[in-house]
Amino acid sequence: MDASWTGLLIAMVGVAGTLGAALLTQTRADRTKRMELEAAAEQRREERGHAEELLRAEQARQWQRESLERRRTCYITLNTASRQYLTAMTNYLYALQRSEDIATSLENLEAGRQAYRDSYAESQMIVPETVLRASSTAKTRLNAAYGKLRKYEAAPSTYAEELATLEDEFHKEVWPYLAALKRSMRADLGVDD
Repeated sequence: MDASWTGLLIAMVGVAGTLGAALLTQTRADRTKRMELEAAAEQRREERGHAEELLRAEQARQWQRESLERRRTCYITLNTASRQYLTAMTNYLYALQRSEDIATSLENLEAGRQAYRDSYAESQMIVPETVLRASSTAKTRLNAAYGKLRKYEAAPSTYAEELATLEDEFHKEVWPYLAALKRSMRADLGVDD
């Protein structure tokens, strides 16, 4: 009986070893599969993070391009309106001096002034501080020139001498500030002189 129990014991150990090996192999396979799935999930998270980072970078570049285009459009409008406003003042000055076509020149002046005010108001919401300072200084000079011009319109013949020097004042007291405004806008846009 001893031999039969020994054989039975050896058979049981063999069966247990076979079953244990299968169980151990399955456990290791499950662990390996779980590790592979975790690695794949981590890689997907990294890829998703990288894709989101690329998307944010592209959105930032797009926003910068749009911002630059908005400023560029605003600068063109502001530059054009300020120069046309000063030109309309000069034309109105000539009309007062010649006493010709005063009403039409005044209408053009007021239209130019309104266009300038609209473009200036828009620029206050868009442009950076450096350009805003130059724009504010130019606006102050334009308004002062407008005030002088309108002061003399009541009696142009009485103020003929003042009107004669006013054009030169426009060139000395306004144009340099419009040029400074243009330079600051160009600098903001990255345009080299």
